[in-house]
Amino acid sequence: MSARTCAATTGTERPPRAAAAGEPRPPQAQRGEPASSERVEPGADSLQEAGAPSAGVPASPSASADSFAAVDLGSNSFHMVIARVIDHEVRIVDRLRDPVQLALGLDSKGGLSRESQERALASLSRFGQRLREFPSAQVRAVGTNTLRLARRSRDFLARAEEALGHSIEVISGQEEARLIYLGVAHSTPADDRRRLVVDIGGGSTECIIGEGFEPVQRASLYMGCISWSTRFFPKGEITRDALRRAQIAAGLELLAIERTFRSLGWEACFGASGTILAIDEILRGSPWGETAITRVGLRKLRKKLVTVGRVEALELPGLRPDRAGVLPGGVAILSAVVRGLKIAAMTASTGALREGLLYDMLGRVWHEDVRNRTIRLLAERYHVDHEHAARLERVALYCLRQVASAWKLEDPEARNLLSWAARLHEAGLDIAYSGYHKHGAYVVAHSDMPGFSLETQQVLGALIRTHRRRFARELFDDLAPAWQSKAMRLAVLLRLAVLLMRSRPTGALPLPQLSAGKASLTVTFPVGWLGEAPLVHADLLQETETLKAAGYELQAA
Repeated sequence: MSARTCAATTGTERPPRAAAAGEPRPPQAQRGEPASSERVEPGADSLQEAGAPSAGVPASPSASADSFAAVDLGSNSFHMVIARVIDHEVRIVDRLRDPVQLALGLDSKGGLSRESQERALASLSRFGQRLREFPSAQVRAVGTNTLRLARRSRDFLARAEEALGHSIEVISGQEEARLIYLGVAHSTPADDRRRLVVDIGGGSTECIIGEGFEPVQRASLYMGCISWSTRFFPKGEITRDALRRAQIAAGLELLAIERTFRSLGWEACFGASGTILAIDEILRGSPWGETAITRVGLRKLRKKLVTVGRVEALELPGLRPDRAGVLPGGVAILSAVVRGLKIAAMTASTGALREGLLYDMLGRVWHEDVRNRTIRLLAERYHVDHEHAARLERVALYCLRQVASAWKLEDPEARNLLSWAARLHEAGLDIAYSGYHKHGAYVVAHSDMPGFSLETQQVLGALIRTHRRRFARELFDDLAPAWQSKAMRLAVLLRLAVLLMRSRPTGALPLPQLSAGKASLTVTFPVGWLGEAPLVHADLLQETETLKAAGYELQAA
């Protein structure tokens, strides 16, 4: 499949590219006119009205930027897939897998054992050696269920990122489900049938119904092959009673989704990831001659497990030694899924989360970033004033361009976050005016937002929470260290844009000149303009005091 085709089928829409003339320009770029005559036209189309914010990546991979890598830090195994885009064709050129079994090191209080951390870091060091020459824009690494559950994991994630040489996102179960479906959809024959996709990981099980490349219904359940194996088969003993209890427990987890999934229905069913691939290989290589995963085949496999009785004694076709210990839990879960959802037959798919990551990343490169659609849909759901948000966004991005170098905000993701925050800053008004910045922050931090990591949602929520009233500096202390300073500076710029646009002007707005120090911002307006804008002048005086309490010096003239 071509890169351009796969980008067009990631469930996003292709927005037209923004015209350079649609952006506010710095004073010196506008035909040499003096600063006093420079004006932003808030009524003009913004970048995001014309299209999505640029991610700062070339519109098509060049010869020196045609390789991409996706890293999946799963609860059972770590995976990496590397692909090249050649003549618009995506070709897998390398795969790496390490059976880290990170979930085994997770205790009841959410702590990760030192041994599991060391196994993970050793694996990531090997992956990092392979990725040493890769630009950050061409690598995406995500953590799943175990890292979602791990408490006080920030230090470990910092060490993990150092070992890998690239940033690591922790994604929600819903986002994991979306990416799994995308990986399976790109790895199976294209047709119009509605699909059910099931993925049993080490700590969670994802079930997705979709059509084409678009998920229709997603669910992430708290059961996985490692958690179920350690819970029901702690000493490696496989009994009929233990299998029955494990299957019943999995069935109880499924009750929350059974009715919805059955009512939607599907015409084809696919299974993804290690547990299902292992079970499929065992069934195909067994004397029973199964060509797909069915209830009959699973019943025969359960009987075989009970007959053998011990994990260490399992000798089954295609079963790797590192998979044997978690097979009983995986079989119990899959049996419950097949029974509960009334699956007649399941076909194993080679595509999974890592392939979904790869195609999602290619979508961002080709300006098909699903996050832009997510923001647009949230804005529509909460009845955001689109025209005002677009004008404010345009002003905020103009301010960013002037101080990006001084404040080290040249990272394309910083621009994206400021853009998204501007577009959603009034989402909370749909709930109530009183404290609407708090309502909006809660919505962003806790909504299902396809394409976003949990950390990105947290940063976006902090920006929206602090766009007015008190500058709650403590919110930024809870962010990852790499984003604390950046996010505070973005918040200052968003607050300034909100202040300038408070009267919701639709006509021309003078362009201030901005200069920044380490913790200071100087805003210079055309001579005499502040005297004609008493509301802005009063707000700037108040903002000077507010930012001073947060450690920032604001000067306006």
